[in-house]
Parts: sequence; structure tokens; C-alpha cells
Amino acid sequence: MNQLDKQYQELLQDIMHNGVHKETRNGKTISRFGKQIRHNMKDGFPLLTTKKMYWKGIVTELLWFLRGDTNIKFLVDNDCHIWNGDAYKNFLKNSVPHDHQETMQEFINKIKTDNEFAKTWGELGPIYGKQWRSWTEEREHIDGVSYFKYSNIDQITNLINDLKTNPDSRRLMVSAWNVGELDQMVLPPCHYGFQVYTRELSLKERRKWCKNNRVVLEHLEAGLENEEDDMRGCGVPTRAISLMWNQRSVDTFLGLPFNIASYGLLLEIIAKEVNMVPDELIGNLGDVHLYENHLSQAREQMVREPFSLPILNFNTEWWDKPFFEAINNEYFCKCLLEEDIQLGNYKSHPSIKANLSN
Repeated sequence: MNQLDKQYQELLQDIMHNGVHKETRNGKTISRFGKQIRHNMKDGFPLLTTKKMYWKGIVTELLWFLRGDTNIKFLVDNDCHIWNGDAYKNFLKNSVPHDHQETMQEFINKIKTDNEFAKTWGELGPIYGKQWRSWTEEREHIDGVSYFKYSNIDQITNLINDLKTNPDSRRLMVSAWNVGELDQMVLPPCHYGFQVYTRELSLKERRKWCKNNRVVLEHLEAGLENEEDDMRGCGVPTRAISLMWNQRSVDTFLGLPFNIASYGLLLEIIAKEVNMVPDELIGNLGDVHLYENHLSQAREQMVREPFSLPILNFNTEWWDKPFFEAINNEYFCKCLLEEDIQLGNYKSHPSIKANLSN
């Protein structure tokens, strides 16, 4: 049973029936505060089926974050346009006026074809990728002389190392909310941090994993006393891993379905990297809102009957070397986008168009 779409539809209904009306910087909204989405990953990959989702765009944006990239050129070159409006708005605000002001389409074409233009105007500031992979630390040392030392912290690499060496740590967290750099970002992070949690799998769960993944253990012939050794030898995971993200602002119709799937994919990637089984995905949501120009679309989606959730298929060959070291290789990313991260059995209702509020 697909409970994820049901949760989402109930959230839409709750906002419409119980929300408060607000005037915001980019339009009128109906808003609720403090909601939660929970999904068990064994029930399927968390991609909504009550409207068709742009899967390649979800994968592209997450890879962009994980590369530590903050320039839209990678997104534009891979046909992902969800950050175009923010970059174009920044361009209009900060570029020197001239006789011909580029349209949005002209702006995007120049991002594609003019590397110098893209370097300057495709840049969004120190947003997610910068904070995840290269958080800037500033320390004052007093040893007779005061001075500042700068270093870049790769939170993702640290997270992977901690999961491998101290999986029961309560500090398995990544933050994008760098208060010292918020004023340099075109948009402060909406989903501002995530935490992961692991637990030991029971022997029953490990046996079920073997069955689902067609792993044949030799202990069945040699005797049950060898089962644990056989599982270790076959690389059977010993732990389950869950991920919880926190989000201050939630565009519920357009943004939230993307966020759910993106963090579901991130959980799957991290689990694969550390040989754990994806467990629960949890979203803690702050200002959960619907823009007034999305209400009719939301009503249409609310009455659609969900299909079964899809499954996620990985090409495991690209785990020969650490994923987060290979992510900056262009060929590697091309393979991920075109062949190696795929959905199986995805059936959905048609897409529902709505304008993005930048």
C-alpha cells in the first residue's frame, strides 16, 4: 500500500482546511506550521505517483549538491532548470544595465555557451553544495599574536567516515545553515540540515535481505553455526540507516515532492556507500504552505488514487571506488544520470503544471 501519496494528499487537505493566509515576499500563501512526513523505505522508493515527477531533474540537482557545485551551468547543461529563476533574478538585480536586457531564454543560452558569463552570473553563492562539501571554518588563535586561520570542512566525507567508524554516534549531521554566509546566498537554504541514525539489523532481517538480494549462503549445507561467518563473507549488511531532514520553508505543491525524493535518493546513496540497508525517511517541516496560484492544481492531485511506489535500481559497478570522490568526474556523472540510477515500475498520473515562485 502506498501510504506516501496518502500522507501528502492529507497534508494538502490540512493546509487548505486549517491554514492561515499570509502575504509573503513572492506571493500569497495558505500556511501551516510544524508538520512531518514519515516513510519506510522497504515500502518502495518515495516518488509521488499522483502526478508525474521529473526524475532526471531530481537526480541532477542532488548530484549537483554532492559535487559541491553552486553554479547553475551543470544543471543547465543537464536540462535541469529549477534554479534558473533565482540566477536570472540575481542577474537582473546586480548586472550593469545596458541597451538590451537579456530575456530569461537569452540568459540561459549565454550560461550554456559563454563560460566567462556563466562563471559570473551562473553563480548562486555559498548555497547547499558549498556548505555540504566545503564549509568555511574561521578560527582565532591567541598565542601572543591574534590571527585568523581558514579551513574547509567536507561534511559529507566526515559523515561517511563517522558512519564507518562510529555508527551509533548522535552527531551524524550535515548542516547548510551557515549564518556567517547567508547574506552571500541568492536564497537561504529551505532544507537546512539532515541527520542520519543507524541500528543493528536482527538476524531475521539479515536473512530476509539475503533472500531479497538472492544471496546464497553456504551455511545451509555446512551447518547453521557458520551462518554469521557466511554473511560476513558475502558482505551482508549488519545495520539499517535512517535519514531525517529539517526544512524551514516548504513549497508544498512544487518543492516538497522534489525534496522527499531527493532525500530518499541521498539515503539510498549513503546506505550503499557504507553497506547499510535504507530504513526510515523522515521530513520535519516548518512553514508548510501552498501558494494561492497552486490551489486548483493541489485540489486536482488530492482526488487522484495513488499507484504502487516504484523501486530504485543502481548499477553497482560504479561503487568500485568511493562515490563521493568520483562524483566530480564528468563521465561518471553522465553515467549516473543516463544509465546507473534508474527507476523500476514507476506508474503515475499525468504531470500537473504550476508556476515556480522565485
